[in-house]
Amino acid sequence: MSGLRLGALQRNHRGRLREILDATAVFKPEEVDVALELFDESPRTPSDYEFIGAFADDGELVGYASFGPTPGTDRTYDLYWIATHPDAQGRGAGSRLLAEVEQRLSNRNARLLVVETSSREAYAPTRRFYQTRGYAEVARVRGFYAPDDDRVIYTKRLTGP
Repeated sequence: MSGLRLGALQRNHRGRLREILDATAVFKPEEVDVALELFDESPRTPSDYEFIGAFADDGELVGYASFGPTPGTDRTYDLYWIATHPDAQGRGAGSRLLAEVEQRLSNRNARLLVVETSSREAYAPTRRFYQTRGYAEVARVRGFYAPDDDRVIYTKRLTGP
């Protein structure tokens, strides 16, 4: 996406967030509800949830990422959500969002970024996305989400030990 712009999300983007999450066709309705609850909570002070939007040339929101500090850790952060509308997938929006999250965290001297995802076949492209960007699978909790759906945890070191 040549004219992709990254920027802050506003309250009026909530409906478009739902459209993006629904359009991916991988998130369950209750997962979409949780993502929107995090977004709704973000303007409250203080909030540990940060959001970055990816906007097309025409200003339309095409993707977003959410991240925040992991409580009780030394400079470890969680990537809570990253989603790109299917019409914009494969054109760099997700990569730009993830790179921006990593850059912001590196500027804060963050040590580690943790990502969790599903082992379902629908998530195979997601797992490849993380692997090709330097994330290593460090844990797998068998049957976490459902009997045949493991919780897969990836990490990427952002600074030295």
